Amino acid sequence: MGQEGFSSESALLYHQNLPTAVVAIEEWRGGQVAMRPNQPLTPRHVRAHKIEVGPTDDAVNGRQVLFGNADVRISYAVPTQPSPLYRNGVGDELLYLESGEADIETIFGNIHATMGDYVVLPTSTTYRVVPSAGEPVRLLIAEASGHIGPPARYLSKRGQFLEHSPYCERDLRSPAEPLLRDGEEVEVIVKTRCGMSRFVYANHPFDVIGWDGGLYPFALNIADFEPITGRIHQPPTVHQTFAGPNFVVCSFVPRKLDYHPESIPTPYNHANVDSDEVLFYVGGDFTSRRGSGVGLGSLTLHPSGCTHGPQPGAVEASLGKESTNETAVMIDTFRPLDLGPGALEADDPEYAWSWSGRHL
Repeated sequence: MGQEGFSSESALLYHQNLPTAVVAIEEWRGGQVAMRPNQPLTPRHVRAHKIEVGPTDDAVNGRQVLFGNADVRISYAVPTQPSPLYRNGVGDELLYLESGEADIETIFGNIHATMGDYVVLPTSTTYRVVPSAGEPVRLLIAEASGHIGPPARYLSKRGQFLEHSPYCERDLRSPAEPLLRDGEEVEVIVKTRCGMSRFVYANHPFDVIGWDGGLYPFALNIADFEPITGRIHQPPTVHQTFAGPNFVVCSFVPRKLDYHPESIPTPYNHANVDSDEVLFYVGGDFTSRRGSGVGLGSLTLHPSGCTHGPQPGAVEASLGKESTNETAVMIDTFRPLDLGPGALEADDPEYAWSWSGRHL
């Protein structure tokens, strides 16, 4: 497997059987979703825990699309059963486990993922998600049109994490050993640039007895992201965790707040003029959003063209505070986001007026 015409990262996978042995191919109708523009331009609050999910949903068929554009599609899923074998032939995928545990089985091997894990799956990695028994598994899923990885500024010319990076090689978990499965006439759902297809392989794709190289799936827990703090308010760029095509992913974790004697710890009102901001609230106490209806499992969309910030009274309430215990995942996109069925289903119609305290 090789990126950019085998001129970038690649991996050698040693299969027991021919990975090219396809015995049937047909169009697959799943995954087609109607999107609509966020028009009129409106800040959004989506309560993900209120999205209707069926009792047989999995991490492929059960994706509820929230937002998307030509660069990335953001979905939410609550899988209760193993997904079919799946391969995204368009771009990398990023899974974030809001809660629960799951085995992310791949042709490279298994990654056991737990609450707070990011899992990056390179383009064309065949995988499936197998939820563990117990607490429900809740996933935020970002499907990119290209590759997802650490920001270039965190890496040396030869690819080593630099010392100012908020995480390093020791924090990444890759598959530790081969994952072998027997089987014949095995189905794999494949996402392509033209739609979705169903492939049937003569042998099970999980027949890789070993691999090497620099291209592979990995997990990073958000708790291993080390926040950068300062005497005055730090810009969102210090929280960046991953970079994708025309979007970034940031992690807001418990951290020391601004410690200048005259600092105001709560972020100021701001207008991000080049991007739409999606914030997923996954842990702790979001004091700056008190009174807005935002809580655990909420996603907010603050589109380019709208100024947003803390709720009324949050600035005064933050004075004197030394730390925050909130945890959130942010995805900023540099092209406007359209709204998917999941966002429309769980939309909070009062959110846009939460700063004024009245419905205009």
